[in-house]
Amino acid sequence: MDYKDTLQMPKTSFEMRGNLAKKEPGIQQHWQDEHLYEKMLDKREGCESYVLHDGPPYANGDIHLGHAMNKVLKDVIVKSKFMEGYKVPYIPGWDTHGLPIETAVTKLGYDRKKIGIAEFRKICYDYALEQVERQRKGFLSLGSIGDYDHPYITLQPKFEARQIEIFGKMATDGLIYQGLKPVYWSPSSESALAEAEVEYKDVTSPTIFVKFQVKDGKGVLNNDDYLVIWTTTPWTIPANLGISVHPRFEYVRVATEKGNLIVLATLVESLMKQFGIENYTVGEMFKGKDLEYITAYHPLYPEIESLVMVGEHVTDDSGTGLVHTAPGFGMDDFMIGKQYNLPVYVNVDEQGRMMEECGERLVGKTVDDANQIVIDWLTEEDKLLAREDIVHSYPHDWRTKKPIIFRATTQWFASIDKIRDQLLEQIHSVKWTPSWGEGRMHNMISDRSDWCISRQRAWGVPIPIIYGEDGTPLMEEEIFNHVAELIAKDGSNVWFEKEAKDLLPEGYTSEHSPNGIFTKETDTMDVWFDSGSSHTGAMIERGISYPADLYFEGSDQYRGWFNSSLIVGTAVHGRSPYKAVLSHGFVMDENGKKMSKSQWNAMAPSEITTKYGADILRLWACSVDYQADCSMGNKILKQVSDTYRKVRNTFRFLLANLDENTFTAQDLLDVNTLSRSNRYILTLLDEAVDTCKKAYDEFRFADVVTTLTTLMTNELSSYYLDYTKDILYCDQKDSRDRREVQTVLYVAASMLTRLWAPILAHTTEEINNLMKFDEESIHLTRFEKSGLSVEDPTLKEDMAKALAMRKDVLKALEEAKQAGQLKKSNEAALRINISEEEQKQIKSVIDNLAQWLMVSRVEFTQDELKAYEACQVAVEKAVGHVCPRCWNYTESEHEDGLCDRCAAVLEKN
Repeated sequence: MDYKDTLQMPKTSFEMRGNLAKKEPGIQQHWQDEHLYEKMLDKREGCESYVLHDGPPYANGDIHLGHAMNKVLKDVIVKSKFMEGYKVPYIPGWDTHGLPIETAVTKLGYDRKKIGIAEFRKICYDYALEQVERQRKGFLSLGSIGDYDHPYITLQPKFEARQIEIFGKMATDGLIYQGLKPVYWSPSSESALAEAEVEYKDVTSPTIFVKFQVKDGKGVLNNDDYLVIWTTTPWTIPANLGISVHPRFEYVRVATEKGNLIVLATLVESLMKQFGIENYTVGEMFKGKDLEYITAYHPLYPEIESLVMVGEHVTDDSGTGLVHTAPGFGMDDFMIGKQYNLPVYVNVDEQGRMMEECGERLVGKTVDDANQIVIDWLTEEDKLLAREDIVHSYPHDWRTKKPIIFRATTQWFASIDKIRDQLLEQIHSVKWTPSWGEGRMHNMISDRSDWCISRQRAWGVPIPIIYGEDGTPLMEEEIFNHVAELIAKDGSNVWFEKEAKDLLPEGYTSEHSPNGIFTKETDTMDVWFDSGSSHTGAMIERGISYPADLYFEGSDQYRGWFNSSLIVGTAVHGRSPYKAVLSHGFVMDENGKKMSKSQWNAMAPSEITTKYGADILRLWACSVDYQADCSMGNKILKQVSDTYRKVRNTFRFLLANLDENTFTAQDLLDVNTLSRSNRYILTLLDEAVDTCKKAYDEFRFADVVTTLTTLMTNELSSYYLDYTKDILYCDQKDSRDRREVQTVLYVAASMLTRLWAPILAHTTEEINNLMKFDEESIHLTRFEKSGLSVEDPTLKEDMAKALAMRKDVLKALEEAKQAGQLKKSNEAALRINISEEEQKQIKSVIDNLAQWLMVSRVEFTQDELKAYEACQVAVEKAVGHVCPRCWNYTESEHEDGLCDRCAAVLEKN
């Protein structure tokens, strides 16, 4: 007789292969159709909120892996916080102003000078919204849940109006000012840049040593003496107006065939070697302060004087100890020039080209080209002592990737100086993860005096300044509020469409414009001011509490969004906009190289989701040490897929043995009435809940993955699910033992599905669709425990004894198989020597030892046997015959050789 049909074999529609790429789009569409995000908010109405404020990605092009990792991890935080019982409003945002979109629109053939600023801006607006929609689809394909139907976008009129209000408050509080000073200037963008928009790369630059002949030595130096300077920017020599020395350093006159050279005393030997001078005489020594107000002839323009000044910024570790000073091209130069009333002289235009006052040799040349021309000119004038090329770190425009310069221009600034102490205090009140973020942010703020917030761009939020006839900026609350109202109604384009007078409140007059003539600022705000205002424009505007519980972005945002948000939030609201900051690293390829299209090593998220599925990408993001740089590639995806397969197959076994034809929720037993061996599994599951909840709360997602995969692989698949197959398949359908095991499987499936839900968002929803742990969605549930309440203080200790014995038995069985004594473990009969006390402990947790050890018979004995770690074991061949239904050995004599258990089951059926 074929007994197969009499067994309770596993049955489920939950496939072994995930086919995620095919299933996930349908699941995602269902979430949108059923308004899952709104239901999550409704479900937690009245609960404590947890606010993760979304840092807005720039809306330009498809999402990349960095975007994907960021959005996946944010989604894991949102879902896990919801499942902990919080109300979690999550509003995705987009940053939409600035150069990249201007550049993209220009490449499409639109010339802003021909079509006008207002029309150009409208095209930028439409283009930006197209990019937002493109990226929105990309984020939704990852399984991200949020208010994607109502995102915040920095071009929205209400957002822009809030930004104008913020600017107005900072201005009326004295934190916004206009000034002429050197700023980061990008010739390739023709705009000022903020520190956050600057990146450093190694470049090779010419460095030169130049001698300036003394004009008026003030009785200290002679007219045939030369002051020697050193610079890495030869193109700034035409703008030289001074030479800086340190007041307390000692300088010396060195007589050489190239003239009497004044240099730092401690550097004479190295400098003479540098200049190729072998014969020289060290003469009189001078303190730097004694050289103050001496003048020298400019080496290229003798009619211009160069003034000797004293400053603490001069160092003695390189150069000559005398610093070439051009107040228009460096902050130290600017500051000391201001102290000595030197003019801020700028002879380089917006495109980085030398201007007419530089002379015929230089006019129209780029600063790079000017370097060699200046060197040649100095050589002709016999003013060049030495030249060499050095490799050093130099600032570049982070968007165009081209070198920038320091250039003095009239710009608008936000003062850091005035609120620095408050900012530093707020930094120390924030929880930073990783912890080094606190020191990094502290150093950035402590070393910063101001923030250049104006940009010479067309596509951006206007700096809302109206000027009087006399050029005075009219920084009045009444004006700012009126402009904000106009922008809230018509958008920021109104600033570019109306005349200045039409942007003022009706009937407005000013002593600075007696004739009623006004002009308006044409610069726009730094885009970091846009996104740095999002705590107000997106959170407060929508009734979300300030500050947010968490800001979470890439580690580059310490100088970007974390920074600008802190400054704006503290300036306007008096405290940091975030209680905690979490940052992640960058995605590299499998060789540790940065992913780049030019290197042909970049992987698009869509490439992964269409081949492997979004849950594989999500599992990867949660498996790596995301707080550092992490790798991605095909080998890594295969490893992650292997892990996923093990998890899925474990779930499949659980579900397959909970087939609704043989088990429903009504068949569940009270978990507190289960046997101790079954309660032990539930205890492990309860501990996993505690471990995972703590790990989720501390953003240690890799620990969640490790905890769950280890539990499912070791404690479930390799142990519990292995030995209970005999009960599940062969016992009577509704036997007490089988119902106990099924109760454990059901509770385990319920608990594990919830614990995995924030990470494997689609797979767990697929499971819930079959099991109905929640009628609508697994993402509307909470983390839960098994419900165990019975006190059993010795359970884990007693089980540990049993498992130690089991470990020895498995080793003994393996040895017997290798010796050819057995083919399968169910052929074995065991004799075990272990103390009576330990026997008692083991029997208290295991009812059927033979079934638990998957052998035919177990007998305890006091005979001396082969010793293992916890006990002594002898493996013998079982006597009797194999039951044709369950394949266990039996000595029973039922019809067809059935064992007692199988005969009873068939008789009952």
